[in-house]
Amino acid sequence: MAMGRPREFDAGSALDQAMEVFWRHGYEGATIAQLTDAMGINPPSLYAAFGNKEGLLKAALDRYSAKRAAWMDEVLAAPSARDVAERMLMGIADTQTDPANPPGCLLVQGGLACGTGSENVPFELAARRALTEDQVRERFIRAKREGDLKETADPVALARYLSAVSVGMGVMASSGADREALRQVATVSVNAIEQQSTNS
Repeated sequence: MAMGRPREFDAGSALDQAMEVFWRHGYEGATIAQLTDAMGINPPSLYAAFGNKEGLLKAALDRYSAKRAAWMDEVLAAPSARDVAERMLMGIADTQTDPANPPGCLLVQGGLACGTGSENVPFELAARRALTEDQVRERFIRAKREGDLKETADPVALARYLSAVSVGMGVMASSGADREALRQVATVSVNAIEQQSTNS
């Protein structure tokens, strides 16, 4: 009797499902059984395609980061530093409390409670969060150069501040904070950026 061919699977869709499992349970909490069940594949197929669980996480993060990059392009295209902050933080408040997604941010959730067998995971996630901070910093440097931010404004510190606020909002959302609570944090933070604007 001929052996049946292995079932083909849609890699993009499978990664979306894996991404959601990591998002909901974190790297440590996501089991191979949960991941393969969500992806519709068996463990040997997972190992063949991604090497191991960490390889799967990196592939899922690449997909997440690609989607996030398109959103960041819109954020950074805002006409002023204040508008960049508003677009970024209000967007976080809305997406991280959207019932269609797991709460919080994968780049925060994925690294929670990582044990000794996954030392690389927190660094991987931190590096991806740092990329966003780098992009905001470059945008704020440009804003200062264009006269949008005051001479006394520190683009590096402002970008770090926004990054810290965004991570904090992710933790809040994953802990059950609602959209209104996150929007309040966003409003206060946008006002802080506005105080550094030449239009304030």
